[in-house]
Amino acid sequence: MHFSLYFYPYKKPRNEAFFAFMKVQKFFWIAAVVLTAKATSAQFYKYSNEFLSIGVGARALAMGGSVTATVNDVTAAFWNPAGLAAGPATLDIGLMHAEYFAGIAKYDYGAIALPMQQQLHQTRKLAFSLIRFGVDDIPNTLFLIEPDGSINYDNISSFSVADYAALVSYGQQTGIQGLSVGGTIKILHRIAGSFASSWGLGADVGLQYAKKGWKLAAVGRDITTTFNAWSYHFTNEEQIALASANNMVPENSLELTAPRLWTGASRQFGFGKNQLFTVAPALDLDVTFDGRRNTLIRTGVVSIDPRIGAEGAYKQTVFLRAGLNNFQRTSDIEGRTSLSVQPSAGVGLAIRSVVIDYALTNLGDLSGSLYSHVFSLRLSLSNSKKT
Repeated sequence: MHFSLYFYPYKKPRNEAFFAFMKVQKFFWIAAVVLTAKATSAQFYKYSNEFLSIGVGARALAMGGSVTATVNDVTAAFWNPAGLAAGPATLDIGLMHAEYFAGIAKYDYGAIALPMQQQLHQTRKLAFSLIRFGVDDIPNTLFLIEPDGSINYDNISSFSVADYAALVSYGQQTGIQGLSVGGTIKILHRIAGSFASSWGLGADVGLQYAKKGWKLAAVGRDITTTFNAWSYHFTNEEQIALASANNMVPENSLELTAPRLWTGASRQFGFGKNQLFTVAPALDLDVTFDGRRNTLIRTGVVSIDPRIGAEGAYKQTVFLRAGLNNFQRTSDIEGRTSLSVQPSAGVGLAIRSVVIDYALTNLGDLSGSLYSHVFSLRLSLSNSKKT
């Protein structure tokens, strides 16, 4: 799929770009509310396609996901497609592997971003990304017990439960200096062994605006109301086995993901001679419109989940990062409520065209494995062709 957006520069007042950014961000808010309201007759699932909420790239995970305003590499296809055009016009490759819940679940990511022929000296990039989050070798014990009541371990087989996402993304700079826009088409496929599968489709749009050290961003996720159409494929023997254990045999269904708005802001500060040292704090707000969630800010309609992060750099070669996200109110056995938060930290090293990132997160905390180690690799190759 290929699509292009063309913007023609013309003279604007000094602050016109900022007002344009605010207008587009306002549009995202209105569109998310309207689309959610229009689909109230359908079945929304609050945590649908949650594997897409984990994120990609150790840099972003180390910063708690607060990167929508600063991301400008191949991972922008996931976080904010407008960021594809905010970086240099190079061919970028990204890879990541992570294991969660003591290695039970595996998360794999690969992507490539291709520079396109420039229009009016504006950078344009097309990106393709693949994501898999799965649990393999799950024992299937449906036929463990024979009709006569005996146990036959030879009847145990295994299956996988996996979520797949293919992303086609596009980003380009606009005629307004510092402003870039982009979009992503998401094709989803989820399987539960041979028992169930689904196909889904959705879209994201985003923008980034940079001026005088400030970077702002807005991303409309699932703006079309992402859907997953589920179908089930149980054999007669499997249906009988399920019914004998008082399990309900599911029917074909449609799972909808409501639109959400993700906004971000960051400011870079330089220190030392020629600004050898830089520090860039960042704040992102993940705003959902599908009712009350266990987030720091919540109402009956809107919930806001803040993500806070910072990145320090020396000569843009060595990076230190930290972040906080997943703010939640939890209750103990005595009913006392407290605020919990998920910390993260990481480092990065850029050696010419190769960037190696590492993140330490506690996403696996629920399984008793306190921390998860995430590594990712990015490679940027200059385009020798003149455009």
